[in-house]
Amino acid sequence: MKVLIADAFPDYYVQKIRELGVLVDYRPKLKSEELASAIDDSHILVVRSTEVRPNCISSASNLSLIVRAGAGVNTIDIKSANTRGIYVANCPGKNSIAVAELAWGLILSLDRRIADNVIELRNGKWNKGEYSKADGVYGKTLGVIGVGQIGLEVIARAKAFGVRVIGWSKSLTREKAAALGIDHAGTVQDLVPQCEIISVHVALKPETRQLINRDIVDLMKAGTFFINTSRAEVVDESALADAVEARKIRVGTDVFTGEPEEKSGEFRSAFASLPNVYGTHHIGASTEQAQNAVAEETVAIIREYKERGSVRNWVNRSKKTAAKWQLVVRHYDKPGVLADVLGDLKSSAINVEEMENVIFDSGLTACATIKLVDKPGDDLLAIMRSRSDEVIQITLNPA
Repeated sequence: MKVLIADAFPDYYVQKIRELGVLVDYRPKLKSEELASAIDDSHILVVRSTEVRPNCISSASNLSLIVRAGAGVNTIDIKSANTRGIYVANCPGKNSIAVAELAWGLILSLDRRIADNVIELRNGKWNKGEYSKADGVYGKTLGVIGVGQIGLEVIARAKAFGVRVIGWSKSLTREKAAALGIDHAGTVQDLVPQCEIISVHVALKPETRQLINRDIVDLMKAGTFFINTSRAEVVDESALADAVEARKIRVGTDVFTGEPEEKSGEFRSAFASLPNVYGTHHIGASTEQAQNAVAEETVAIIREYKERGSVRNWVNRSKKTAAKWQLVVRHYDKPGVLADVLGDLKSSAINVEEMENVIFDSGLTACATIKLVDKPGDDLLAIMRSRSDEVIQITLNPA
């Protein structure tokens, strides 16, 4: 088995992957356009920020697993992976603390104008009168949009600063909010006007693209602090820029439209140049603690796949199949039993959607659970049950 690591990865964990007994091709400076020719005969691909495009997936004859060494998978063409039956896995929650720390760093920096302080001092200017005007965050209301693992870490830190929190998430109920000690907003539109600080922590999905649109931006109070450490595409950057200039909205953002893929180089952004915008270089997850945690999880995913054939954190598994019936076959554990059962189903053009076969202790018997699109007829079930030297019992239930 061969593993291509196409992004920077801690040396210690590159060695831990090698110790799994696989061949590792470590190429940390690969660009997206080079990936298709580099993937060669690799079975597993590990990426961080490198984009995995359709041409890469179609040219990789042996590829069966893509691991995103991070949480978001928007840089991977999952539709193409689905057409080739390629697993996509990620490492959720491993960088939550790092991103939450940066979000709070941006909030405090906006309040105290820390970056502007530093710039003036470096330019030889003392300006205590100007920078003594911070309001402070104590007693303010923070709106957290997206109460997943990162949002929860932001909320935990908000309590230490004496900040009231209102949360919105698609899955957040009033009961869950109460258990977290925060207030609940039914919609983003309800949340935004109540807050002096807003922090966004949603994954990029079709339904979250431009979630913070012009209408939402227009609901913000003048002087609101807006923090984005999720994805640039979640926000209408143009609308936010207009609000920065017209209503003194202050922005702390780790993500920008048109970010370069390379780790260093030229980057021109009118938005990033605005005086009330504090930007960082998409570094939310880039602490050593977070990267080691992500790397550890990546090693665990590869180990489990190699040793057991299963994929932890599998993100492109179908949430719901067309299966309407569940066939349970308790059988003797010997060759050909399941082949006969599957042959019977094929003869009746009944498609198998999911299947699991487990072995009982002693290795003499097993049980297969087979989820089917169509219902097997009584005659077909009778044929299966007639092989008493292979089958112990067959039951059929609605899926």
